[in-house]
Amino acid sequence: MSDQPDATVHIPVMPREVIELLDLSPGLVVVDGTVGGGGHSRLILEQIGSEGMLVGLDRDNSMLARARQQVSGDNCQLVQSSYADLPDVLEHLQIEAADRVLVDLGLSSDQLADRSRGFGFAAGGPLDLRFDPSQGQPAGELLLSAGADRLEQIFRDYGEEPNAARIARAIVDRRRKEPVRTAEALADLIADAVGRGGRSGTHPATRVFQALRIAVNEELDHLQRFLEATLPACLRPGGRAVVITFHSLEDRIVKNAFRDRDRWELVNRKPMTATAAETRRNPRSRSAKVRAATLR
Repeated sequence: MSDQPDATVHIPVMPREVIELLDLSPGLVVVDGTVGGGGHSRLILEQIGSEGMLVGLDRDNSMLARARQQVSGDNCQLVQSSYADLPDVLEHLQIEAADRVLVDLGLSSDQLADRSRGFGFAAGGPLDLRFDPSQGQPAGELLLSAGADRLEQIFRDYGEEPNAARIARAIVDRRRKEPVRTAEALADLIADAVGRGGRSGTHPATRVFQALRIAVNEELDHLQRFLEATLPACLRPGGRAVVITFHSLEDRIVKNAFRDRDRWELVNRKPMTATAAETRRNPRSRSAKVRAATLR
């Protein structure tokens, strides 16, 4: 049996718009802070040429393995790391600063289909939800150890879940009999607790899975640290940052960071969103917002 990872099935979000906002040219040093399946990175390499340098980061080593099938060469370095730790990566690679930085905060189709970590309740699997399985607490353990108040806070703060209290109580009641260890079990429990209907057409467990994923990966903390300290320290003056968000919690943090006019000049005053054609081609882009700013 081959050890070669499956090819990526992820479609990069708004590729034409992202490349235009990055304003690339040959010879630039570009960081793709969430390389995923390598879709954006492949396009970046085409623009910066052999004299440029791409640094691709991802906390998920399985995504780096897929990315290596898309991007490679002497002008490409792929590293397992959080974008929040970019200063350490650049120092190790002996790169002074980046000219462009891209961060795509979406979950990839490959991760959603991965049955080993339970990112997608449609695919199912053990309730892990960590990008890097060697770090942090799996979501299943969090559901087993946290009190109802803590779970309610997670679901409300990170998922903006209106039924946070009811779902938290249902989880605590269930674990007295048996722990909730799989994505399927949690999705069914939530549907039983709040109903399976809904005008939006989304599964009632969607917000809870988002909240748990954010919590176990400390995603908002990484984003805050990245925008406040990492990005200004690693980007050259006049360099450009492009950030793709997928829900209001992320977008609010990015919007507020780029409001610092002493530090940033906005490239687009309103976030760029997907066209109808883009959402037909790639339904995951429907909630994407793209913001870009130049470091003064």
